[in-house]
Amino acid sequence: MDETRRRDRIARPGRVEPRAAVQPIDRKTADTYAAWFKALADGTRVQVVSLLARSGRPLTVKEIVAAVAVGQSTVSEHLRQLAAVGFVLAEDRGTSRLYRINKECVQAFPTAADLVMDLPSPVPPRLPGDP
Repeated sequence: MDETRRRDRIARPGRVEPRAAVQPIDRKTADTYAAWFKALADGTRVQVVSLLARSGRPLTVKEIVAAVAVGQSTVSEHLRQLAAVGFVLAEDRGTSRLYRINKECVQAFPTAADLVMDLPSPVPPRLPGDP
């Protein structure tokens, strides 16, 4: 071992030893969380998620439009984006399409934020669809 490397390995008073390399979360998880954060980066989408979570039952687009006071096409687009990341689930009933909150995804969201910030998560990390 050369002299420079040996000196760097010897602890010296007042010197902070380098910490072990910090690793980011894996790319697949990072991409999933980024999609979740992006989906909630709009106030109307946050309102829709809140409405569906608080309603306790599936809602029609018409009911959602009445509650958030934006147009039907806007609500439909927001629902499409929320469904794409798994926050919202759609089901057909007769001629109507009903939307409900995906509780697994929404419950995992605080954990996602904690993990990104390297904070202790309140629950073990588990993405929707994981066994």
